[in-house]
Amino acid sequence: MEHRIPRFTWAGVPDDAEVSTHPFSTEDGLGLSLTRFRRADCDDIVLLLHGLTMASDMFIMPEHRNLVTCLLDEGFTDVWALDFRMSNRFPYDLETHRFTLDDCALFDHPAAMAELRKHVGDRRVHVVAHCLGSVTYMMSLCAGLVDDVASMVCNSVALTPRVPLWAKYKLAYGPAMAEYVLGFSFLDPRFGDAPVLTRGWALSRFMSLFHRECDVRACHMLSFMWGAGRPALYEHGNLDDATHQRIADICGGVGVHYYRHVHKMVEAGRAVKYNRKEPRHADLPDDYLAGATEVQTPLLLLTGDRNKAFADSNVICHRWLSERMPGLHELQILPGYGHMDPFLGKNAHADVFPTIIDFLKRKAA
Repeated sequence: MEHRIPRFTWAGVPDDAEVSTHPFSTEDGLGLSLTRFRRADCDDIVLLLHGLTMASDMFIMPEHRNLVTCLLDEGFTDVWALDFRMSNRFPYDLETHRFTLDDCALFDHPAAMAELRKHVGDRRVHVVAHCLGSVTYMMSLCAGLVDDVASMVCNSVALTPRVPLWAKYKLAYGPAMAEYVLGFSFLDPRFGDAPVLTRGWALSRFMSLFHRECDVRACHMLSFMWGAGRPALYEHGNLDDATHQRIADICGGVGVHYYRHVHKMVEAGRAVKYNRKEPRHADLPDDYLAGATEVQTPLLLLTGDRNKAFADSNVICHRWLSERMPGLHELQILPGYGHMDPFLGKNAHADVFPTIIDFLKRKAA
């Protein structure tokens, strides 16, 4: 049998790090978890947040030197990773649901911070977030639901989502097409492994007709699910072959309703509430960006110069913030990188992680 990296493995964690899992519940009734990678106590805690369809596994990949290992080796010896409702370690996104980014901001991140504080007390907490993990945590910050963050790194997008034109069309029409025409409440890169002639199998084969850039069907599905490109979410040359082959392990299925909220934000040009009439979200701001000037947490906004998922979102965000809060926030454009490869890339430990770690060290001083 061909050897492959197991799913949900901790093989990428250094042997001298103690690993522990800390489950907690949200007010709307979901069970989530934090994973702690501890080598020793330290004054500065780092909390890692994945993006939609992903999980904490993106930070502990064993096929290359991963972010958790680099942080532990650079003196951040108490690292935590959150799996919130968008995590593919949970079944929530493969169920029919109507979750929005507001739910993550209101229920997931404040509950996670409360659980984290039980264990680390009043030590400084720095957040490193990717994709919609970044957007939803920034929403929590701007809503005043979390306020004890020493610094934050946001990869690809933060408060001003922008997407390529083709991706905008997919966000606008894709959810209705998927749910009411094709009969999918979620999309999954593993559809290529579905039984022959099923709808999932047929959709995967159809998408592969338009993606001749590689022979990994999951890669083709991911380019259909997000962004606009061949591939859309990363540069092939930045990935180890093992990562490319197991990309469906790292990026799972996603409920299509999230797309509706992202589309509303893209149309607005900023992070906004999905439904102003939703009673559960009555205390959330209608416009999250409006509250950004009240947030004193310094940000490092990262983006690849080949970002085909969220384009120049973080460039625009940095410009907006800098005009109103000059000198507080930083922007770093990563040459040769796309949307996900700043974390998944085989050379990210040399090209990207030093920038993150340098920022964290300066804000820890």
